[in-house]
Amino acid sequence: MPISETSTFNKELPLSKTEAKSYSSLTLAFLGDCVYENLVRQRVLLEGTHTKKLHEKSVSKVRASYQAAGARLLEESDLLSNEESDVLRRGRNAKSTVPKSAKVADYKLATGLEALFGYLTLIGENERVKNLFEHIYNGGKLV
Repeated sequence: MPISETSTFNKELPLSKTEAKSYSSLTLAFLGDCVYENLVRQRVLLEGTHTKKLHEKSVSKVRASYQAAGARLLEESDLLSNEESDVLRRGRNAKSTVPKSAKVADYKLATGLEALFGYLTLIGENERVKNLFEHIYNGGKLV
């Protein structure tokens, strides 16, 4: 069956803020999870980590507890706009199934962070994503 001309497959990035906000928080988090993990993998690789440690180090930076700590850093800073804070909060409050390996509060905050990264990616704010990621990765220290 051919894809119609009006299919969502014909959308191109960046989307408008209104279009991006029309996606559910969990859908934004789905994309943001990928974006965040890709940034972690790039950083771990560029740090010269030994091949055997690449996965181990990247997993430690992608887990819910680490992402939650990153979300807390952003919430406590003056870095987020009101709009970004709203997206993070919507993601945090989204109803989702929490894995047994994660604390509920951490998982919710991590989902909020992922939703923020997904939203910013959809609206073409890639530099903003990188800046926020660097703030998190550096433990809130500006470099």
